[in-house]
Amino acid sequence: MVLRIFGLSIGISIIAMIVAFIYGGPEALFLVVILSILEISLSFDNAVINATVLRRMSDFWQKIFLTVGIVIAVFGMRLVFPLVIVWAASGLGPIAALDLALNPPADDAAYFPNGDPSYETLITDAHPTIAAFGGMFLLMLFLGFIFEEREITWLSWLERPLARIGKLDQLSVVVAGLILVLAGSFLAADDKVTTVMISGVLGMITYIAVNGLGELFNLPEEGEDEESAKSGGPSELVKATGKAGFFLFLYLEVLDASFSFDGVIGAFAITSDPIIIALGLGFVGAMFVRSITVFLVRKGTLSDYVYLEHGAHWAIGALAIILMVSIGVHINEIITGLVGVVLIGAAFISSIIRNKRIANEDPKLDENTPATV
Repeated sequence: MVLRIFGLSIGISIIAMIVAFIYGGPEALFLVVILSILEISLSFDNAVINATVLRRMSDFWQKIFLTVGIVIAVFGMRLVFPLVIVWAASGLGPIAALDLALNPPADDAAYFPNGDPSYETLITDAHPTIAAFGGMFLLMLFLGFIFEEREITWLSWLERPLARIGKLDQLSVVVAGLILVLAGSFLAADDKVTTVMISGVLGMITYIAVNGLGELFNLPEEGEDEESAKSGGPSELVKATGKAGFFLFLYLEVLDASFSFDGVIGAFAITSDPIIIALGLGFVGAMFVRSITVFLVRKGTLSDYVYLEHGAHWAIGALAIILMVSIGVHINEIITGLVGVVLIGAAFISSIIRNKRIANEDPKLDENTPATV
């Protein structure tokens, strides 16, 4: 199973590294390896969250996510997205923006007579706007999770009180809106306040709209078919098809894009070459993230290690706050990656401890029995 799931990613990664070597020699190959490690470390929590949604989709929509979705992730977010930012920010046409990216002039006056910033600087300057959108989208996702009552909790001393106050109507919107106002007021530069606020609001609206459409056509996560009900057999996951599958796919793509923002921006601290960024973040990093997602779904890892979903959502919450803080303060990408790894690692260890405790106490005890940490 491991070879079948990761085989394509390994093959494409080898091809991408060969292309990088031909394109820019050993230096380009080294940069692609570094960028791929950056993407995988930053996006492991993304893989866990994607798996919680992907397992609810029918085989058809899973294949769409793993084919059309990967094209969007690789070419859309890792190659076209930075060029669109430069195109919009500089006023250059798309061809000129691509030329500027591939052939940065020694003198910016060749493109900008008034001494305007270069390609890399344009991307970096767009970070507050991008961070506000992605941060608000991810924050809404995190708040929606922790403000919902759940039978199983990980950090029970914190999650249960939050779930109780989460009964207040629209509390997620209130909290997210307050954080956006604080970030815009105290972290954004004076000339960025308006764009940060607008981008943050758009991030909230995007989450509410996409999540709302998903809920409108949603199927219950668990249900029993008629034969299972008659025989007393175990319930099976209801697979989303049709409109439900489409909106879950749309939700996954927006979610994946929000996770991609920090990686794309962080990549420019390593290189500004869009080809190397696309090879490292997309053809290697994003492909492996997709494979990890499929592995988690096929192996039933989320069902076996019930706290992984909790850890991933706490990692999302941490990433959302980091994105909002980064509007005014630079935060090293290593810190961003380590926060997610530590939280998911802690959740995984807690799940193992819980499973062993349940097995020792009563082997017949239902695996969904609530437990506190």
